[in-house]
Amino acid sequence: MRRLTPDPGPTTVEEQLDSYRPWEDERGDRPFVAMNFAATLDGRATVGGVSGPIGSDTDTAMLAGLRTRFDAVMIGAGTMRAERYGRPVPSQEKRERRERLGLPHDPLMVIVSGRLDLPWDAPLFTEGAGRVLIFTASGAEPPETATPLRVVRHDGRIDIGAALSHLRRERGVRALLCEGGPRLHAELQAQGLVDDLFLTIAPKMTGGDAPGILAGELPDPISLELAWLLEEDGELFARYTRR
Repeated sequence: MRRLTPDPGPTTVEEQLDSYRPWEDERGDRPFVAMNFAATLDGRATVGGVSGPIGSDTDTAMLAGLRTRFDAVMIGAGTMRAERYGRPVPSQEKRERRERLGLPHDPLMVIVSGRLDLPWDAPLFTEGAGRVLIFTASGAEPPETATPLRVVRHDGRIDIGAALSHLRRERGVRALLCEGGPRLHAELQAQGLVDDLFLTIAPKMTGGDAPGILAGELPDPISLELAWLLEEDGELFARYTRR
């Protein structure tokens, strides 16, 4: 891997993330929020409904590395149904590294689900490890799960800004990594709640009508600044910051 900007030269995923400490970047009554996506050259964020086939092993290493730098990981219900998450940091070594950084042993797993329509047999719920918090507008009750789970209900629809405030105020979340999907990304961007965007651009094209990294229109264009750009075997790894 090589760093193209700034300070061009050789690097690694671990080296690049070593100085990245988002939990120290205070945002007042909400957590610092970063998004992470992989996309093809023609802008598709999924292949066959899932994101896994897009990126390389290095992209997977970047995702795993980012999860070690945040208090919590958030996804939408559609992403949970498609990807069927397990424990976000399965490596004991990486969990111990989190603790040495002053982060909780496991990141809190946060799911935004309006209807509480989730794959309850997914490993995240059945493995019994870590913690899960669900924001929903549904009055339904979740089933019993092996993994500790709490539900926060909103009337009518989920207020994502209020959800972030709850995470900061009630759960002590200083930094939140959001992994999609595109509708949740659009809502966060529209409200000015995203601070960093990590984007892997894979040297692949798939065509078709798969979604991009953002679904729907924004009220106004959003300008981002390039903080770093890495390259390995034609795959680009960019970090953008909001102006």
